Amino acid sequence: MFIQTEATPNPATLKFLPGKVVMQDGTAEFRSEDEAASASPLAAKLFSIPGVTGVFYGYDFITVTKDGPDWQHLKPAILGAIMEHFMSGAPVMNAGGNEAGMTDEEFFDEADGTVVATIKELLETRVRPAVAQDGGDITFRGFKDGKVYLYMKGACAGCPSSTATLKHGIQNLLRHFVPEVREVEAV
Repeated sequence: MFIQTEATPNPATLKFLPGKVVMQDGTAEFRSEDEAASASPLAAKLFSIPGVTGVFYGYDFITVTKDGPDWQHLKPAILGAIMEHFMSGAPVMNAGGNEAGMTDEEFFDEADGTVVATIKELLETRVRPAVAQDGGDITFRGFKDGKVYLYMKGACAGCPSSTATLKHGIQNLLRHFVPEVREVEAV
């Protein structure tokens, strides 16, 4: 099994591509060993590696966030854990574990339903594919008083360039297509 790695705009996060589907539907994010323990055997194994502080699953990739040691010391252990897991045939998520990393319900005024539908379509077709290339995900959280609230996951969470991506990229895109949008904010 050959696992590729890619750098992300977040220097504390590395993207691992195992050449297999990781999450058939949706994404999952784990920010602690406790979150991972009951939901994902692979994430639990990755958190057992000293220095790992976050694990995110996309369709065909895993991003791992670290603190402390540099990648040259962590990368071999992470590659070994991922390879061992996929070779064992064990599931990435335990049954019922797909709710991991989910946020609270969306919020918006029902009168803004058409605006929200347009925002979600733009996020789904133009933003999320680009963000997935960088090892992360952005999901709609809410819309109120012209402000769009987005939840950033994976490599996007805590990335030094995420503010620029939000304010200059996503905000400008949404304002262009949806005049009701005044501002975009991460939650």
